Amino acid sequence: MNQLRAFAPYSHWFLRVALGSVFLYHGLTKFPVLGGMAEMMDMPVFVVGLLAIVETLGGLFVLLGGFGWDWMTRLAGLFIAPVMLGAIFMVHLQHGWNSVNMGSGNMGRGMEFQFTLLMIALYFLFVGNDHTGKGEE
Repeated sequence: MNQLRAFAPYSHWFLRVALGSVFLYHGLTKFPVLGGMAEMMDMPVFVVGLLAIVETLGGLFVLLGGFGWDWMTRLAGLFIAPVMLGAIFMVHLQHGWNSVNMGSGNMGRGMEFQFTLLMIALYFLFVGNDHTGKGEE
């Protein structure tokens, strides 16, 4: 187990790649279909465009922040957390927890995935690049 400790300083990349890839994908894929997304979400095109920008920047910032820019990491968390809160409260909460649809009948619309992304975003917002938990000395 002690050999694994040598990799601990790099383990934040697991969370960064998970969160960043999801938000880059969802942000970038909104741009070509802004009108259709706006209609589906019953929101103005401007708002969906803003959402696409925030999601894309959040994904990009959480990845680039890993190269040493603490402000970028924290800003990514600040961008992503409200998006996830919106998704949870506007869409997923009413369907409960289960988003896997293992016989629950909710067609995978629960909030467990969005909640997990929210928790990762909050981690980066509050911890930034200080993965030691000691803060600046």
